[in-house]
Formats: sequence, C-alpha cells, structure tokens
Amino acid sequence: MNNILIFAGTTEGRELSEILSKEKIVHTVCVATEYASLLIKDNEYARVHCERLDATEMVSMIKEDGYALVIDATHPYAYEVSDNIKSAAKETGIKYIRLKRDLGSFSRNDKIRFFSTNEECAEALKQIDGNILLTTGSKELHAYAADESVRDRLYVRIIPNEESLKICNDNGIHAKNIIAMQGPFSKTMNDAMIDMYGISVMVSKQCGKNGGFENKVLSAIEKDIPIYVIGCEEIEEGLSLKETLEEVSNFTGKSISSTVTYNISLIGTGMGDKSLLTHEASKALDEAQMVMGAKRLLNSFASNIDSTYPIYKAEDIIAKLKEYQEKDSVGRINVAVLFSGDSSFFSGATSLYNALIAEKEAGRIMADINILPGISSVSSFAAKIGVEYSDANILSIHGRSLNNLTHKICCNKDTFLLVSDGNDIKKLGKDLIQAELNDVSITLGVNLSYDDEKIITLTPSECETTDVEGIIICYITNPSFESKRVTPGLKDEAFSRNTTPMTKEEVREVSISKLGLNSDSILLDIGAGTGSISIESALLSDDIKVFAIEKKKEALDILRENTSKFNLDNITIVEGEAPSALDEIHEATHAFIGGSGGHLKEILNKLYKINPTMRVVINAVTIETITEIGSLEGDYKIENYEMVMMQISHSSKVGYYNMMKAENPIWICSFNFC
Repeated sequence: MNNILIFAGTTEGRELSEILSKEKIVHTVCVATEYASLLIKDNEYARVHCERLDATEMVSMIKEDGYALVIDATHPYAYEVSDNIKSAAKETGIKYIRLKRDLGSFSRNDKIRFFSTNEECAEALKQIDGNILLTTGSKELHAYAADESVRDRLYVRIIPNEESLKICNDNGIHAKNIIAMQGPFSKTMNDAMIDMYGISVMVSKQCGKNGGFENKVLSAIEKDIPIYVIGCEEIEEGLSLKETLEEVSNFTGKSISSTVTYNISLIGTGMGDKSLLTHEASKALDEAQMVMGAKRLLNSFASNIDSTYPIYKAEDIIAKLKEYQEKDSVGRINVAVLFSGDSSFFSGATSLYNALIAEKEAGRIMADINILPGISSVSSFAAKIGVEYSDANILSIHGRSLNNLTHKICCNKDTFLLVSDGNDIKKLGKDLIQAELNDVSITLGVNLSYDDEKIITLTPSECETTDVEGIIICYITNPSFESKRVTPGLKDEAFSRNTTPMTKEEVREVSISKLGLNSDSILLDIGAGTGSISIESALLSDDIKVFAIEKKKEALDILRENTSKFNLDNITIVEGEAPSALDEIHEATHAFIGGSGGHLKEILNKLYKINPTMRVVINAVTIETITEIGSLEGDYKIENYEMVMMQISHSSKVGYYNMMKAENPIWICSFNFC
C-alpha cells in the first residue's frame, strides 16, 4: 500500500526516496517543478507527482490517495510550503515528520554576515561597490532587483528551467548576467565564477552541506570577499535522515538496513600542483566529505577539509569505511582517495579499486566507485624537455625492484624511469658504468610543478657522485642502443670460456625451444656450466627467473663472469650439487638438466616434489644416461614425451675446400610431469 507521501525539495529528500526504493517501500514523492522531477525517477516503488500545491490541494491529495504519513523534506527556507504541509497533516490527522537539512559547520570569519530577510540583505548591498553573485535562487530575486543600483550589478545563479529564466526576465536581469546551472557547486566552480565575473560579494542562503553552502563560504574566504548569508546560526528543528528512517521503520514495521552509500573517487593528483588537477577530479575533491591518502597529499590537496585520514593501504581504507557506516550516518557520503601522479600509472589505485569492488559485490559496503586520472609525471616531464614518449620504454623502481634495468636501457633509445630518491640515481650511475653504457645521457626532473622544480642533465659518472633529493623522474637516452633479440641464437663466441663444458649453439637453441618457456617462467638450470642456457633463457624475458645450479668452482667463476657480462639480474646462481642444492627452492615451472653427476633419478624425484606438472628437458651424451632416460615412462607419470637425437656438423676449411666436421651426437629428451 502506498501510504507515505514525501514533499522533496532537498538532496536529503531525494536520498530518502532512494533508500526507501532500495528497501522496497512504496511511496510518493511530490515536487514543485518539472526540473525537480527529472532528479527523482519513477520506479516500481516511487511515484513522482509534479505539481505545486497549496494547503487545500494537499488535503485533497492526502484524502484521495489515503496517505497515513507525510514527510516534509522541503528547503529550510520554504516556510510557506512547510506551513501548508503541517496544516494539511493536522487537518487530515496523519503523522507529520520534518526531515531537516544538515546545515553543517564552517569557520567563523569576519567576511561572513547574516541577515534575517532578503530585503535586509538587499538594503546592505546598496552600501558596497562591485559585482554581486546571487545564489539564493529566482524566487527571492525581486527583493534584489527592486533597486537599479543593485540590479545592474547582479550575476544571478539559477536552476536551468523556464520558470526561473522567466523570473529573471521579468525582473530586468540581462541575459549575460544569468548563470543557469544545476548545483550544488564545487569550490573550484565557485572560485572560477568569482574570478570570471569579478565578484566583490556573494549572497547565499544557509543551505547546508548538500546545498553547497560550505563550498561557497570557503571560496569567499579564500578570494577575500564578503559573503552575505540569509539565515541565522540556529539549528533547524526536525529529524535527521537517520532518525527519519527509524520513524519510517516503526511506521511500516519493516527493518531498514540501508545506512551509508559511498561515492568513492580514486583521484590521481598528477604532478603535485593543485591547479593541474582535472576539472572532474577537482570537483570530486571539493565535494568530498572524507578524504584519504598519504599525509603529503592531504597537506597539498585537502588542507581545507575537516575529515581527512592519512591512510592509503586498501585494508586500512576499507576498515575506515566500515567503521564509519556503523555509526549513525545514512545517505550518500562523498569519499576521495588521493594517489600521486596518474591513478592508472604505477599506482595503487587499481588494486584498491578491485578490493572495493570485491567488498561491494559481497554486500559489505554500498558504493559507487570511479577512478579519476591525473597528469602523469612522464607526460609532464616529456613536455617540459620537448621529447615524445610514444616509443619510449617506461619503467619504475619507485618502491619496487626491477630485473635487468641496464639491459633494458641498453636495448632502448629512450627510457623514462621513476625512482624513489637520490640513492637510486647514484646506483643507476654505478650500474651504467659497470655495463659500459658511458655515452648514455640522464636528464632528471626534480620536484616537477613545485616552486623548487629543476631539470638537470648528467653523465653516468656524474650520477654516481651527485647529491639530489626530492621527487625524481629520469629521462635516459642511449645513442648506441641495440634492439633486443626476440629469439635465442647467441654465437658460442659470445660467452666467456675456460675448460668448463658448454651446451653448444644449435643444441642450446633446440633445447630452449623444447622447454617452451613463458614470459613469467621459473627455470632451474641444473649443471649450468658456463651459463649459456641460463643466459639465453633469461634474455627471452625480463620476467623469467632462472636458478643456475653448479658445483664446480671453475665453472662458477665463468658462470658469474658471463652473467655479469650480459647485465642480467634475473639469474640467481646456486652453488652446490643437485638434488641437495634444490632444497631451498620451492617454486619452479621448468627444468633443464645439462649434467646430473650420476644422480638423475634423485634429481627428477626432487623436481616432481617442487612441481608435479613441471616441464623438463634433459640433454644426454652417454649411453648410461640415455638408458636411464629410457625408463622414465615406467618410473613417472609423464606426458608429451619426446626424444630427439641431434648430430651437428660444421664446415671446416681444408686448403681450398670445405669439409664437414662432426660433433658428438646429443640426445634431447623432453616431457611434462602429470
């Protein structure tokens, strides 16, 4: 039965209707204008009635439709309408509830002056010079337009409907002085209007937080202009939204579980200068009632907001939201979470977004969640130094590790690198010198967008000795870059050699092909020798991890030399003999066995324990090893078994002739545990 009637003229009234609809409580929402009806949509549980009613018409509506409860959610200064609703409720004998608007609080300031009536305020405006931003709406416009000296200085902000525009026209307001926009307005929008129209004084009703009153006050104070307020400091009588819902719950006998619905904006703050925020991000921040983020960001972007929390980890933010919703608050709460730079570029915003979505889908919070991008440091820095970054390699060691940094720089002409601090610059210089990248040029952008911004160009040796602090981004250009190989195929001569055996070029490439490595594989190279298999595998992808296991000292020395020679740090050298050398390795996807030392079966048992689906490739040169491999299918559950015998011959000059010189045959066995 539809026996609840809401007269809605405020945001609180719309929020009340949304909550009742979610709780499947049927009701009617009565609004005075067609524009207001657009803000509240008809649905299965809410019928919108658009008509301006007097007391007699209200009585008729209540009687005809059989309403038993009326909720007055009209504007705090719609005195006549409220009196009519009270009168109609009394005459029909139904329950009346006044839903009050939260008028909020703001810092007392000598720029704020209160007036009890519009006429009193208009009289005071005659005594001051300059343009006036009138934000009281169109209904009271006549009080200000009556005197020509005030009217000609008015810039009138009204809702964009025909009625309001007609009132402006009837009162002689020039079209260029009419701002027809739907509020509430952010502080940024207020600031822009004050600047654009050269405003000397702002006029406002005391319309509460949801009406944008506090943003008006903050703009006036920051712009150093007075704000004339129609109203007083008395607290409006009535019930809060929470208390009103409790009354509705008692009236309907239905428990209302809805509490807080969050509007959560994950904001990329860009370079650190508030003026560089996108308009969308600035609006979300100005409208936020709660702001979270690192302390540095709160100090820079939210110093004028009361409810700030210096937290940025997903678990802490979710805990705070749950804590807040358990309090006596209901309705919509605007939340902003601040992230440095671009929210989708090496940022924690995506992981927080996923965590919040999981909480929402599990029903633990009610929220609308949006990611708002900022201007990335790469974009800003590239513009400042006049380079394109469309083909550049973009990397970060800011709070994270990165494999093969110098190798990446070696293979790219242009690299942008985010770093944590000046110590990273010193280490970068040292690593570049060690990799013999001495002709590389490093340009640093330090504290971009701040007052102490500076741009410095250094050589690797200068990086190693420089002392620079702040927020740093690097642009590294390598005039001698070599494109990265995308296939294995290094010549044997590319590796340092001693008497240590090495898997030769053609056998090496077939063996690596049989491994079938993925970009994020973890490879065990057992009996690594010179490291040729480890190195060629590690070069395929910087995200591949290789454990090179070797027991012989002379082999370990050459293995370390080759690893250093190719500037690879995604290879970990493990000194020892398999299988015991594998005891501390608990994760691997692939294994290459180039030498088993007579312990093939024990090694395979160990590999199976590490990963019972591991891909294995074995090279064999002796009859004994080949015989042992032949029994695999009886000893293990395996699949994709394959045995290949390779015999390579290379041409050799004999006088004027080329003759083929044969190498020893190699058996390559490959399979998967299953």
